[in-house]
Amino acid sequence: MNQFLRPLALTAALLATTAFGASAGANAQTANAQAAKPVRIGVLADEAGFASDIGGKGAVLATRMAVEDFGGKVLDRPVEVLSADMQNKPDVASNIVRSWFDIDGVDMVTDIPVSSVALAVQAVAREKKKVLMISAATTTELTNAQCSPYTIHWADDTASLAVGTTKAVVQSGGTSWYFITADFAFGSAMEKAATDAIKQAGGTVVGGVRHPMGTSDFGSYLLSAQGSGAKVVALANVGAETIGTIKQAGEFGLTQSGQRLVGYIVFITDIHSLGLDLAKGLYVTSGFYWDRNDRTRAWSKRFFDRHGKMPTKEQANTYLATLHWLKGVKAAGTTDAEAVTAAMKAMPTDYFGTPGSIRKDGRVLYDLELYQVKSPAESKAPWDYYKQVRSIPAAEAFLPLEASACPFVKAQ
Repeated sequence: MNQFLRPLALTAALLATTAFGASAGANAQTANAQAAKPVRIGVLADEAGFASDIGGKGAVLATRMAVEDFGGKVLDRPVEVLSADMQNKPDVASNIVRSWFDIDGVDMVTDIPVSSVALAVQAVAREKKKVLMISAATTTELTNAQCSPYTIHWADDTASLAVGTTKAVVQSGGTSWYFITADFAFGSAMEKAATDAIKQAGGTVVGGVRHPMGTSDFGSYLLSAQGSGAKVVALANVGAETIGTIKQAGEFGLTQSGQRLVGYIVFITDIHSLGLDLAKGLYVTSGFYWDRNDRTRAWSKRFFDRHGKMPTKEQANTYLATLHWLKGVKAAGTTDAEAVTAAMKAMPTDYFGTPGSIRKDGRVLYDLELYQVKSPAESKAPWDYYKQVRSIPAAEAFLPLEASACPFVKAQ
């Protein structure tokens, strides 16, 4: 090589080596940054409204407990929990999750009470290809005509809530029904599912009224129910509104006159607020009760020690949904929504020792129980509120897959 060219060649080689080293270093830094980047879970809760007691800060705690029980990390990345109050408004909730996905790097959102909110959020998550683990909203539309391949529905839905309660009440003589219904998506879906179940069981619906969200005075609705002559007054509302209706029904002498009250979505915190004198005899359909078995008792005690109340089924479902998602991420080796949902659907669920499964439309299947609220004399300790009436197998409780109008299921 020409003596004048040799230094140029050495310089070029050194530059190439330096560039390679810089590139390798940059790649290593990128890999390290990715490994250190947290996996983020968003809890979309009602923290101040009618559903705050049944989910709210308790749902956030349940999510954190699931992360802690999983070890605090997945894929060697720390797991962080974000939370927000969506005020039970679809537009507010949609804006929150869009910001979570676009700016904050949230990988999964859970809880999500109120069916209209859940449907709005599901549309955003479907667009962004992000996972929803819905543990609160109950409309069957979430896995039906408006389904998403990235949604897993953990909450017992309007169809399953209608089955056990209705059948038991009609069989025991409650053959004519009148509805007091919350005027939003859940109430409409609940009344329709219950009406179908009532007719199938041999009963009739003689009428009903609807009230707006946030109602506190149910006097006129209860007077209409009394005047209907129905044997059963069914409450297709939730949370503080269910509590208010039952309390005022007692003041109006509804049950003393022989009519029966049925609440379709009743939580243990509702019973606690009402007291057993008012709530005794109510039927409650649920997949979770804190005193169901050794595992529910152990987990519920841990929850109670930190929250001061026994967990509702919404809070328990949020814990289970979060834990299952973390297992799905680990199995998939990624947080990619498509890969994680496939992994979650392929593995069995664990409902505090009771096995279950996830259908291809995203519906989680598990057995439910029909309970009746104890009288004060039957209750032996604080929060000892339910007695079992009968088990409701998953196949009986949930709508069959062939009844689904879910587009991506129909296309398969």
